[in-house]
Amino acid sequence: MPIFDFLSGQFIDVIEWTDNTRDTMVWRFEREGHEIKYGAKLTVREGQAAVFVHEGQLADVFTPGLYMLETNNMPIMTSLQHWDHGFRSPFKSEIYYVNTTRFQDLKWGTKNPVICRDPEFGPVRLRAFGTYSVRVTDPAKFLVEIVGTDGEFTMDEISFQIRNIIVQEFSRTIARAGIPVLDMAANTRELGRLLAKEIAPTLAEYGLELPELYIENISLPPAVEQVLDKRSSMGVIGNLNEYMQFQAAEALGQEGAGAGAIQAGLGAGLGMQIGQAAAQSGPWGAIPSAAAPTSRQVPPPPPPIEHVWHVAENGAARGPFSKAALGRMAREGNLSRETYVWTPGQDGWMRAEDVRELAQLFTVLPPPPPDA
Repeated sequence: MPIFDFLSGQFIDVIEWTDNTRDTMVWRFEREGHEIKYGAKLTVREGQAAVFVHEGQLADVFTPGLYMLETNNMPIMTSLQHWDHGFRSPFKSEIYYVNTTRFQDLKWGTKNPVICRDPEFGPVRLRAFGTYSVRVTDPAKFLVEIVGTDGEFTMDEISFQIRNIIVQEFSRTIARAGIPVLDMAANTRELGRLLAKEIAPTLAEYGLELPELYIENISLPPAVEQVLDKRSSMGVIGNLNEYMQFQAAEALGQEGAGAGAIQAGLGAGLGMQIGQAAAQSGPWGAIPSAAAPTSRQVPPPPPPIEHVWHVAENGAARGPFSKAALGRMAREGNLSRETYVWTPGQDGWMRAEDVRELAQLFTVLPPPPPDA
């Protein structure tokens, strides 16, 4: 055996790639002068593909397996070089390893709001974000269209372009879907599938596909969400008229004619309480007499708070009015026995003559005579 054949058998060229970066999509096998020995072993693992580029021209694509780089294993390169017989000298080629596994948990989102027409709210601005995964399906096309001569191509170099494609198709899909904003949360899965279907032809031109695309959230501007929250609160309240009456009654202690009446009643009751305390203490105020009992006096209960009333007139509520104001209205003819009134704590509207506290307002004048 010649010494040259012995050495060529001992030193076998091994071509392989193991990746631990988790974001490398394409890696070029580096060999000085790009010289690859005839009969070299090419190892392509699962989740990889090896692309041969010979003298600037794509020659062949190898799927997972173990290959001996010989003439009978490279028919395309043989036809390119017009090799009609075996060769032993090194040949100059570039080998690009392409990662064909899924790249997971990639983020996408709308940088600016997307304007669309909602069937219920009219023109609205929407924001959305989610995740997606991408995979190389055609290594040769991906190398020609995207990578070029880049020796190490990572996912970050193409993720921005994919996000732009997703956002553009999302705007078109939302505009054509006609789904109300309030129903989008229940249709995010269908929208995600429809969006992935619309994007598929564009990514196929790059040799890529999106196995998964998820829409995690679709939101309105903060100001619109606040109005929507108020609308939801109104839905919980129910009868708006009754709620307005309740709010008016709650506000009586803060402003309005009723506040004056309440303050007057409280002031009168406080004055009476002070007078009683002064009378019990004697003519010298707080100085007790020798004969005065030393037992502790029980203070009287606080005076009752005067009610205030709302009056129904022409289908609308007026007020609140104090009892004194209602007395003046009765004398002036603006309040009759048939007028409906309401006060906080009363169960519905009642005629004035059916309310014991107001019935005495009409005893000053004689009631209408009975029918003859």
